[in-house]
Amino acid sequence: MREGSLEAPVRHPIAWQDAAYYDSDKLDAELRRVFDICHTCRRCFNLCDSFPRLFDLIDNSETGELESVASADFVRVIDACTLCDMCFMTKCPYVPPHEFDVDFPHLMLRARAAQAKRGELTFADRALAATDRNGRLARLAAPLFNWATDRRNGRMRVWLERNAGLHHDADLPKYAGKPFTLDTAPPVNTAAPAHGRKAVLYATCFVNYNEPAIGGAARAVLAHNGVETEVAHPACCGMPRLEQGRVDAVATAARVVAGKLGAWIDRGYDVIALVPSCALMVKFEWPLILPDDAAVKRLAGASFDLSEYVLDIARKEGMAPGLRAVPGGIALHIACHARAQNMGQKAAEMLRLLPDTEVEVVERCSGHGGAWGYKLPHFETALKLGRPTARRVRESGKAFVASECPLAGAHIRQEMERLGGERPAPTLQGHPIQLLARAYGLETMP
Repeated sequence: MREGSLEAPVRHPIAWQDAAYYDSDKLDAELRRVFDICHTCRRCFNLCDSFPRLFDLIDNSETGELESVASADFVRVIDACTLCDMCFMTKCPYVPPHEFDVDFPHLMLRARAAQAKRGELTFADRALAATDRNGRLARLAAPLFNWATDRRNGRMRVWLERNAGLHHDADLPKYAGKPFTLDTAPPVNTAAPAHGRKAVLYATCFVNYNEPAIGGAARAVLAHNGVETEVAHPACCGMPRLEQGRVDAVATAARVVAGKLGAWIDRGYDVIALVPSCALMVKFEWPLILPDDAAVKRLAGASFDLSEYVLDIARKEGMAPGLRAVPGGIALHIACHARAQNMGQKAAEMLRLLPDTEVEVVERCSGHGGAWGYKLPHFETALKLGRPTARRVRESGKAFVASECPLAGAHIRQEMERLGGERPAPTLQGHPIQLLARAYGLETMP
């Protein structure tokens, strides 16, 4: 028996279509097997709150061992997992192909899938995960919706806390009146070294409905570098539903999106996902959910994270000239779902293309975890988990801060507000691509 593994981690297909996947006795046995391994190792004690909760349950039990912990108490551990994948990617020595075969995040996914199968999801949770529908409705009256969900609107936020479980002080995303799919293509720089490339931007729910400026900046930078772009948003990638264990809904979305984007691949277009969570879904999670779907497999092979694609241009053809320094420097947060793509610090490499610009990398959890960080039971824990990241960003003295995950960036900004301090906090940019657009002096979509 080996103590740990130095081999590259691998993941098994998710057996969500098998009845045994949801069997309560088999699930409990697997939870106990994995939890006992985690208990004897404890390398993940400083990651998300799942592990401290698990270890506290065991340490405070009658025997101090897992055998005396009630299975009903496991829900506290399951609820605290944000599916960030950092334990699997960076900490656990027992991931497959090790014989212990530990995949903690996908085990938590299985537990949530069983909860969803039993009908334990609330109406509010299901409604919050309907990001496409919510975006389409909210954009019709974006100013009113944004006023209603503003932290300063005390009465409405108390109502949302009571009825939707969203903490009254959580800084919720704002909605744009014009979705990114209605953006006008900028002129393509035919003199750029990368001219001839074509890419379709998978808009993602967040960029399409909440932060179209990220998409505008991406499109402007790519056009300046000779890339012809189109925008498509067939459907949500399903990450909010994956977090709830609704794997069947994710599979449905994967089939729809893979079918629609496959037509662009046929025409010679690369596919770029504009936020890392969606890139992770397309490139890694969907092929595990639908391992025999040829369209899903093909899309995964043709897809890029946004920063990854810009770096690909820089390495193969070279960037178009005209980049200028960003005065004051940049604090860059490396998002967990960017790290989970196992592609290196592509955003940092991209920003280091800027001349005379200091880039300080912060590779720690923001604490947010998608919708998890907004919710009443988790919000304060999320702030606590992300406080070291916010402190380091604030103390960096940089003029700007950016994260590839816009939600993580907003959460870090709120954490910095709570920390306070005499030094001004860096100005938040929704995505590092906006700093590249700034360095080129490009006008982007407001």
